[in-house]
Amino acid sequence: MVVEIKALACARPAELDLPLARLSSAEIARVAVARDIVEAISTTTVWRWLSEDALRPWRYRSWIFPRDPDFEAKAGPILDLYAGRFEGRPLRADEHVVCADEKTSIQARARIHPGTPPAPGRAGRVEHEYKRAGSLAYLAAWDVRRAQVFGRCEPTTGIEPFERLVEQVMSVEPYAAARRVFWVVDNGSSHRGPKTEVRLRERWPAIRVAHTPIHASWLNQVELYFSVVQRKVLDPNQWSSATELEAALLAFGERYSAIATPFEWRFTRHDLRRVLAALHAWTAAA
Repeated sequence: MVVEIKALACARPAELDLPLARLSSAEIARVAVARDIVEAISTTTVWRWLSEDALRPWRYRSWIFPRDPDFEAKAGPILDLYAGRFEGRPLRADEHVVCADEKTSIQARARIHPGTPPAPGRAGRVEHEYKRAGSLAYLAAWDVRRAQVFGRCEPTTGIEPFERLVEQVMSVEPYAAARRVFWVVDNGSSHRGPKTEVRLRERWPAIRVAHTPIHASWLNQVELYFSVVQRKVLDPNQWSSATELEAALLAFGERYSAIATPFEWRFTRHDLRRVLAALHAWTAAA
């Protein structure tokens, strides 16, 4: 009986003729009774049995199947750079790895009533309703080995705003005199395709651009920094104007650079090959 209940939890709702997207303990209990698996069973009992095997049919995670035919060829060099190597050789002291991207359309939300601070036994409160007080784009570059952030705010994204970020980095040391500066970027319109490197190297010959595979922004370490920004600055969003929001973002970047250490990136080429081999085997068997 327990095994049959767990089998129900592992089935898709459509396989059980249910017009649902996900199963709950209550729905599983109803199906078990309807199919004469048990005469009666409580939701709590179903939950307890599923918990023993860590089954949570009501939970899900989104993912994107790698569709880039050159996934390994594009991701491999980036993983090598994170490991401090390029084309089989260690990076020199005058070679740097910079990850960059944009966080777009960040709204400043002016709450219609002031929030309240935390108190014993009570969380802080933030008013649900707000007025839109402007928006901006936050562009950031993260030095992988030096743990330094360069950030700027722009009204919108685009080639010109991105190149202003590049200039902000490349015009100061140690990048201005570097032998090579590797820029890891995704396939956003501001820096898509081989023309990006051609355009940037006309002004900064030391730049080398490494594009992540399609739909693989997780390979860009600046996304880790953006997740910190989301938690530390943007949640909850209580900024009365875009100017106030901009000041907070730039001040946080300076503070973070003063205390940050490099991210402990552990995913290697070996891990990539193992994952891709498993995906290939899974699709071949499907």
